[in-house]
Amino acid sequence: MSRVKVLDKEFELSIPETDILKAVDEVAERINSDLDGKNPLMVCVLNGSFMFASDLMKRITIPCEISFVKLSSYQGTGSTGKVKELIGLNENIEGRTIVLLEDIVDTGLTICSTIDQVKALGPADVRVATMLFKPDACKKEVTLDYVGLNIPNDFIVGYGLDYDGYGRNLKNIYTVVE
Repeated sequence: MSRVKVLDKEFELSIPETDILKAVDEVAERINSDLDGKNPLMVCVLNGSFMFASDLMKRITIPCEISFVKLSSYQGTGSTGKVKELIGLNENIEGRTIVLLEDIVDTGLTICSTIDQVKALGPADVRVATMLFKPDACKKEVTLDYVGLNIPNDFIVGYGLDYDGYGRNLKNIYTVVE
């Protein structure tokens, strides 16, 4: 589908599934190489990164574990600027290598808050793998170790990303049509 309607907005195809999966392959290859022998704990930031985490984990060949946290800073099509922790991390991560799995980093507020919360628990190393990065929207200085794709500062849905809870199930990524 080249266009989809989600709630009251029209969206146009911007990143097809084939390009998404190629980017996931590249991120997985780098993680497999960089973290061989480290037994990392992958921490999937819900809700948005569930598809990225699933596809990435199928391609990770090194020993690792996965856990989930749920954070939110979005409402509608824009960031609220406030990060709320909804579900926390239950594993003991002291001395572990942690890889935070994000769907998208735009303002940087959510990932910076997540990094701070995780670092307070004493891991040996915290890395960030994000499927998408909006460099023009980033307001915080953040190190992103693994980036699938850099994208423009447009509102998007699909591949786990939503508009008011809808559109996460789309296998492609779509950009809002203004």
